[in-house]
Amino acid sequence: MSETHERGQDAAATAEGTRLATVAEGLYLANLLILPGLAFLILVAIYLPRRREAPPLALAHLQQTLSASLWAGGLLVLVNALILAAGGYGAVWTWVVVIIYFTVCHATLVLLGVVGLTKAMAGQCWRYPLVGRPLPPGCGL
Repeated sequence: MSETHERGQDAAATAEGTRLATVAEGLYLANLLILPGLAFLILVAIYLPRRREAPPLALAHLQQTLSASLWAGGLLVLVNALILAAGGYGAVWTWVVVIIYFTVCHATLVLLGVVGLTKAMAGQCWRYPLVGRPLPPGCGL
């Protein structure tokens, strides 16, 4: 195989990895902001068939966004349980918990998603702090 052909294949794999990584990060943000649940299901539908052959960049972003989405869902369940334990949705503390959750947890997850999207668009691997999975082989920071 010629060197030019190999470089062409590498460029195509890099472009595909960047495209998939960008889609994954966009779906993560959509899940948090405009299409909760539906965007997550689409993300899972993209991840499952590609998890074995995806380029390292795409695999890293797919794994990171799935992990962060699961954490975001877990935090949402935890906040709802806390609200119920504090007296239900009619209690005085409900709005305190909701406002703290949205200003601290949700805003942080969205901000990390924006950073992940910029890294994906730049063709760079990135690991979500605290909630991210280890990066796959071939995908260094």
